[in-house]
Amino acid sequence: MKFLKSTLPAWVALLALLPGLALAQAVALPNHRVVFQVNDEDSRKWNTVLANIDNVQEELGKVEVAVVVIGPALGMLKADALTANKVQDAMSAGVRFVACGNSMQAQKLEKDDMIDKIEYTRAGYAELMRLQQRGWAYLRP
Repeated sequence: MKFLKSTLPAWVALLALLPGLALAQAVALPNHRVVFQVNDEDSRKWNTVLANIDNVQEELGKVEVAVVVIGPALGMLKADALTANKVQDAMSAGVRFVACGNSMQAQKLEKDDMIDKIEYTRAGYAELMRLQQRGWAYLRP
């Protein structure tokens, strides 16, 4: 009993430090999130973006990745696009592709024209802003 009384302050101090240690560990292991903006229909640009995604994931491990697609680049998300298979492969690996609804409307594109399981947002630039405000890194190759 004497031992417990003499070590009680040390145990209390140790227990008080535990939440701080857990927080320090959480800060030391950031959740990497990156959003790529693409608004070119150039297949070389798309291949560069897809290669950049691979490079980021190889370097940092598990990275949450979104690609916001605006303007003429929407053609690369069409079901019959030359890049459709590569986009679907990236989606299978967890990459989100988000199409701009305003651009789709301007180009008279329907969801039926697009690759299955892509996501949609009303305004692509607004989506980029929202993601950046939530702490996502922004890249535009």
